[in-house]
Amino acid sequence: MSTRFQVSNKKADLHVPTLEEAAKVLEKGLKNNFENVSVSVVDCPDLTQKPFNLSSPGICGNERLADVGGPPYLVPQYNKDKIYDVGKVSEEVGLPGAFVIGAGAGPWPLVGVNSEMICNVKLGKNGQPTVNNTYIAKVGEKDGKCQQMQIKDSTEFCLMANLLCSEGKQGKVLQVKASKRTGPENFMSSLRKTLDSHYENKSVALGGVFLVETGKATLHIMPDFSKVPLKSDGEVDEWLQYFEMDAPLVCLGELVSRDVNLDLRTEHFHCFSDHGQGGHYHYDTTPDTVSYRGYFTIPHSVYRLDQPKSNISM
Repeated sequence: MSTRFQVSNKKADLHVPTLEEAAKVLEKGLKNNFENVSVSVVDCPDLTQKPFNLSSPGICGNERLADVGGPPYLVPQYNKDKIYDVGKVSEEVGLPGAFVIGAGAGPWPLVGVNSEMICNVKLGKNGQPTVNNTYIAKVGEKDGKCQQMQIKDSTEFCLMANLLCSEGKQGKVLQVKASKRTGPENFMSSLRKTLDSHYENKSVALGGVFLVETGKATLHIMPDFSKVPLKSDGEVDEWLQYFEMDAPLVCLGELVSRDVNLDLRTEHFHCFSDHGQGGHYHYDTTPDTVSYRGYFTIPHSVYRLDQPKSNISM
């Protein structure tokens, strides 16, 4: 039984520069961390095709973000009652029948253990999935390795999620290409910090998909729930399990250049692949050979659903 959003839910408007302006800002800023950079405004390709394999062809149409729950529902000990449904989220953000992509915690009642969710579902007006290519990544109980599973018959998730909701239409989007990392920031942090530096007191978001086309990256997977309380960020970090994974990786999620007094998670992307590897994207480990290609939209608002009273980062 998924959680009904009984707490006070909030909405904040975000600053929405033109795509052309954002492209210039991002291209200039990304050059601080990558040798080769190209940012342009293009027609969104058909993202249902390989290598992206999304559940709708585009990421455009009334784009908005949903920041649901948060890490405080995981620590110091997990809250079993925090079970949500993507269909209910789409209703809460005023977009029933949305195409929803992003990062969250998997549905432990279905999977059997804690896991990472890579949400990728097109909903019907009734809140039920019409196309569901959602995956979870979990730690194998016997071998301790990544196990990726597709979840076609459920739209539930637990604890937390950061989601881009749209009509799933093709339209104009930002195409971002970057390769050969020369600076300390990972791809999504470089995007976010560039926007934050340029727009200063305004909050600008990006939502969409990026591909780690070549190279390797570090991803984490939450193991099963800790039997002892996790009381600090350091203890959470020790509990998480980290893996070096191989391109190509398809990464779904969103970022916000800065918080808007809603205790937002400012960066969150989860990855899946055709070769059974997936999880929470951290950074690439092969700076000389890594290459990225992403397609992003600029959402106009963010909805904060079931906000915890306190916060811990992950």
